[in-house]
Order: sequence, then structure tokens, then C-alpha cells
Amino acid sequence: MTKADIVNEIAKSTGIEKIQVQSVVEEFTKVVKDSIIAGEPVYLRGFGSFIIKHRAEKAARNITRKQTMTIPAHDIPAFKPAKIFVNAVKEK
Repeated sequence: MTKADIVNEIAKSTGIEKIQVQSVVEEFTKVVKDSIIAGEPVYLRGFGSFIIKHRAEKAARNITRKQTMTIPAHDIPAFKPAKIFVNAVKEK
């Protein structure tokens, strides 16, 4: 499902114009991204959490060059679904 599909579904189910729904969806994604960039996790009860995961420094191998390289420690954004959401997907 794409962002356009989400906008169409919300517009159809609520009766709000697509342009207004699209601006709300765009602003929602912007707020989530800005919060994660600022280091603040976003919690949506019953849906899940947008969090930051820390990856430790590790050694890796480049097989073609037969070299060992170090991948530095870094943070990545991640999504952790809520238990209710996970159970709903399992049960279908």
C-alpha cells in the first residue's frame, strides 16, 4: 500500500477531501521524522513505536578484496509493532 492508497482509503471512509487528507498524512510523516531525528521516540498506543536502535561497532569482511573493515557504531530508525497489532496479524 502506498501513501496515495492510504490517502484514498482515508478520504473514502471519512468523506474528507483528498487534498486535506494528503496534507495531514504528509504532516504526520514529517512530525514523526523530525521527532526521530531529534532523538525522541514516537509511541502510538495500539499500533506501535517508532524508535531509534543503536548498532554497535563491528568488524566485517569484503570477500572480493579479502579485506577486513570496521563498520562504525551508528543509530538507525526502527518500528516496533504493538502486541495487539502483532496478535491481529497472527490471527488474521
